[in-house]
Formats: sequence, C-alpha cells, structure tokens
Amino acid sequence: MAPAEKPGARPLIVQALTGLDWGTKTRAVRVNGTHTPWCHDDVVEVVTGAEGALDLLIVPKVKAPRDVWFVETLLDQLEAKLGLRAGGIGIEVLIEETEALARVEEIAGCSSRLEALILGVGDLSASQGIRTGHIGDAADRYPGDMWHYARNRMIVAARANGLDAIDGPFANFRNDAAYRREATWASTLGAVGKWAIHPSQVPIANEVFSPTAEETERARAVVDAVTSAENAGEGAANLGGVMIDAATARIFAAVLDRADRIAALGDSTGTETPD
Repeated sequence: MAPAEKPGARPLIVQALTGLDWGTKTRAVRVNGTHTPWCHDDVVEVVTGAEGALDLLIVPKVKAPRDVWFVETLLDQLEAKLGLRAGGIGIEVLIEETEALARVEEIAGCSSRLEALILGVGDLSASQGIRTGHIGDAADRYPGDMWHYARNRMIVAARANGLDAIDGPFANFRNDAAYRREATWASTLGAVGKWAIHPSQVPIANEVFSPTAEETERARAVVDAVTSAENAGEGAANLGGVMIDAATARIFAAVLDRADRIAALGDSTGTETPD
C-alpha cells in the first residue's frame, strides 16, 4: 500500500471489524511497524473505532522488546480510556529481522499480551542478506531447508513462553506441493499454523496442522496404554510391539490437545493494513 493511502485504510478496517459477522473467528489487524510514522495512529484509531470488536494486533518488523512495549503501553491506555477489558487485546509479532531472531527468546518473554510469534522469511531474507529470489523460489541453492534454524529457534522460544508458533507465508501459491512441504516441516518442528496468502493454501494448512482421525485415535491409545501401565505400577507399556512410556505419552497428549483446541476454536481469520 502506498504511504499516502495508509491513513485511509484505518476506517475501512474499522468498518469491516464492526460491520461484518465474524462469528467465533479471531479478529486480527496487522498494523504498521513501530519504526514507521503510522503505527501510533494505526493502534489508536483502529482500537478506538473497533468498539471492542478486536481480539489482537499483529506487529511486524519488531527488533526488540521495546517495540512490543510501545504497542502494549498504547493498549493499556486505550483499554482504560475506552472502558475495555484490561489486557483483552492480544499481540502477535512477526520475527522477520535479524535483530529479532537474535533476541527472539527475550522478545517471547517480554509481555503478557503476547500470544504468538510468526516467522516472516521475506524480510528476514533481506535483513540477513540471503541470496535468493522471490519467496517460494524453487532454485536449489542450499542443501536442505535454509529456514530450519530460524524456524526451530523461533518455535523453541514460543513454546518456552507458552506462545503459539506460526510459520510465515509462501508466495508461490500455484505450487501446492511446495507449500505443503514447508507447512509439514513447520508442523513437525512444533508450529501450530502457517500463513496462507491465497485461498487455495487454506485447506492445505488446515489439513497439515490438524491431526487426522487416525492420528487422534492412535494418540488416545498410547495415552491410555501408558496410563494403564502406570496404574499397574509399571514404568512402560507395549503397544503394537513398540515400547512406550511417560515421555511417549506426553508427545501424543500434545496431539490430543491440538485436536481438542481445533474442535473448540474452529477456523480463525483476520484483516491487515499492508506495510
């Protein structure tokens, strides 16, 4: 979005938040970064106009806890002024600068309003000086997943602080196989979702990050078997010729928790002000 058009986007977002039926979906707005001259008014005008019809703000290009604190302080003041529930509006941040990745553990633990960390590989490529083409470039220039370190470090930081870890966008929306591959890698490492920039990517993300009926059934069988063994005074159990123990049960309990959360929350969505 052109700089001159950014202020005009705010009333359109407020209109969407207050005029559409979002059901149980999460209502999120991505504001401009705190380093820009638009962030302050983005937060003030959107939160004021939304009249409580806003669940969280997404803050891009954070570099340090101070960026989170800036938005947090504005939200503290606005909620008090407008009579909104204190702490009711959450914050998600995009980890897309080298400074942010280098301090991701510190950022993840800096605010009680934080709900998720999101990996943004596009700006991270530029920030890190990575020599690649557009996001989704299929050129084989690196042996393996060049985002493994960034993904893994961000996910660990998120998990250690009770936050959701979200994998970032994949721009080549015509390459479903590549999007599925990236989503699968992120899911395997512990991410709970991936951004979709095109409607065709939504069902793939839902499929990859949602446990199948078979996975849920097996997880329940593992947890039940370990529980039965513990009740019998045994340290481990045998399920289908494989030894399982408390650590195994903990892994599969996470699968059940994911399935329960998906069933309870349903799909989520949001709007954003492009930066």
